[in-house]
Order: sequence, then C-alpha cells, then structure tokens
Amino acid sequence: MRLPPIPTRLDRYIFRQLFWALVVVTLGLTALIWLTQSLRFVELVVNRGLSLVVFMRLTGLLIPSFIAVILPITTYVVIQFIYQRLAGDREVTVMRAAGLSPFSLARPALAVALVAVVSGYWLNLTVVPATLATFKEFQWEIRNKVAAFLLQEGVFTSISDKLVVYVRARSTDGSLHGILVDDARDPAVHATILAESGQLLEGARGPRVLLINGSRQEIDRQTGRLNMLTFRENEIDLANSAGPEGSRPPDMSEMGVADLLHPVRALPRDVPKWIAEAHKRLAGPLGSISYALVALVSVLTGAFQRHGGFIRPLASALTVVLLVASGLTIDGLAARDNTLIPLIWVRAALPGAVCAVLLFGPPLWSGSRPTQPGVSTGSPADPPDGTAPDGTVTA
Repeated sequence: MRLPPIPTRLDRYIFRQLFWALVVVTLGLTALIWLTQSLRFVELVVNRGLSLVVFMRLTGLLIPSFIAVILPITTYVVIQFIYQRLAGDREVTVMRAAGLSPFSLARPALAVALVAVVSGYWLNLTVVPATLATFKEFQWEIRNKVAAFLLQEGVFTSISDKLVVYVRARSTDGSLHGILVDDARDPAVHATILAESGQLLEGARGPRVLLINGSRQEIDRQTGRLNMLTFRENEIDLANSAGPEGSRPPDMSEMGVADLLHPVRALPRDVPKWIAEAHKRLAGPLGSISYALVALVSVLTGAFQRHGGFIRPLASALTVVLLVASGLTIDGLAARDNTLIPLIWVRAALPGAVCAVLLFGPPLWSGSRPTQPGVSTGSPADPPDGTAPDGTVTA
C-alpha cells in the first residue's frame, strides 16, 4: 500500500528547521566577523572625528561580502547539526522505517543548499561588487578629502601611510599655524616641510594646503647632504591618489565578472589575478552544494549506533576544513598561473559529485547497502514477520 504524502510534510518540517537555523547562524557569524573587522576603522572615529553614523555606513557596506564568503560554511554547519540531532532523536530511524529513501531524507537539505547557491550567485555577481565599489569610494573620500579638513591642533594626523601633517594651532577662519609636513610619497625624495602658517584649499585632485613662509628640507641620497629650500608660498597636495585628476585606481573586488574576464582596466601584472577572481566568484557558490552533501554522507550513511558516534561527524568536519584550505591554496596559485583555473571548478564541484554517488548511487562494493537504522537484516527470501517459507515460525 502506498504511503500518504508524509514526505511532503516531513520536507516542510526539516526545511523550516534548516532554513531558519541557516539564517540565524549566518547572521550571527556575520555580526561576529563585522565586529572584528570594524575595529580597523575605529581610528577614523577616535582620531579623525567621524560620526558614528558614518562609521556604521562605512563598515555596513562590508556585510554582503562577509555573507558571500561564509554562506557555504554555515550551510554545512546547519545541515550537519540538524540532521545529527534528528538522528540522535531517532527521527531519521522512523523516517527510514516508513520507507523513505536516502534521496527523500536529503531533499530538504538539498533545497536549503540550493537556496544558498542562488543567494551566493546573487551576492557575488551583483550585490558584493556594488557595495564594495561604494565602500572603496567612500573610504577614499574620507582618507583623501575629509581627513584633510579634520586636522586637529597639536596632533600628528596621518593622511596616509606616507604623509603626516602636524598643526600647532587652527584659527576660527580656518587658517593654520605652525605646520609640519612629513612627505614620503615619492620614494626618491623624503621631504620635511615647515611653515609659519597656511590655508586649506580644495583642488581638482583633492585637498591642498597653501604654506606661507616656510622651508623644505630634503636629504640627497647620493651625497648624503641636507638640501634646504626656503619659500614664501608653496602648495602641497594632500590627496593620496595616483590616478589622473584625483581618481582612485580600480580594485578587482569592486569589478563585475565581465570586467574581470576582460580586464582592460587592470595593470598588466594584475591581469591573471582579475581572471582568477572571476572564476572564483562563479565557482564559489557551488561549495554550498558540495559541503551539504559532505554533511549528508556523514549522517545518512554507515551503520546506526545506539549511543551515537563522533567518528563520522569528525571526519566530515575535517573534510570541509581540508576543502576550505585547499580552496585558499588553489585560489592563490590560480591568481599567479591561470592554467590552474580549472582546479577552482574541480575543488568546488568534485566533492559534491563524489558524495552524491556515495549517497544516492549504487553500492560500490558487493553486497547490500549499509543497514538502515531500525530495519532488520534478515535474508531477502524470508518474510519480514520471521515466518519461514514452509509456514513454521523461526526464532
């Protein structure tokens, strides 16, 4: 007799647990990563006077990129935990006793993994490049435009890693007094500039400072002599930009896949990195399916143990750790040598294919499949009630 549509209800029952657990775990881990990464930008609030709103907006733009990276891992964690709990509560045993196949048991997890894959592609192809482009532009504006207008009295302000400005006093009209500029942006010339007063100006390339009555001191690297030049007026560019008209150089993290595959805006030495990044974005979301199948193989195969076991979950976790580590290694190698790009796809898809064969395919060894929990292992010729073919009851 055919069973009623219990699998549909079971699908919804397991899917709800998996989906909401995935949402909660992903958001929680994202918040933790955001908290640790946002500490890098606390200095902008403490030392440069940026408001909390600007800080939240700047760091909030990084959240989609965090989700895109951790989504395959959280998918694995959720599926492994939920199915392990179902097995521990004997719910998987009851489902198998009701006649559900491994595919029927795995169907809710595969549905959740498919949601993660679609979400990963949506993030990698549209959301992450857009938010990172906004983040880079906002960060560049803060460092190269806003920072110059936040010079504080008696504080050595780092406009960039190679440009430091000190102002002894600042008048209400914006005039600066007692100015020291340490400029190491030119590798061939490291200059120290002193001026009695100055004025901040806005130029085409960003903020500039007009220095009045000062001196510029440089050390000749060949002779070791100190060269000093006095001036009445001199302008110093405070922007930290190497591009034309103050535009910042493009970063591959903010480019779309089409631009990465055809890197006309990249420097020649960065072309392999851009192409490898494109394939990484296209192959990355497939990891959700592979990791999900690794978890399912761990829980839905093998002999049932009444008191549970830790060997298979531990092996499953070590497998995922190995896959993540190999992915990082392959990404780095492919960025240097594009002939290794196929390994990115192999690493993303091959583990899932192998696990699918182990879980849903025919047994790779002689004999029957591993014993299902709660199902006796009698001879196929014997009826399930233990009655022999001649009608006598067997022990």
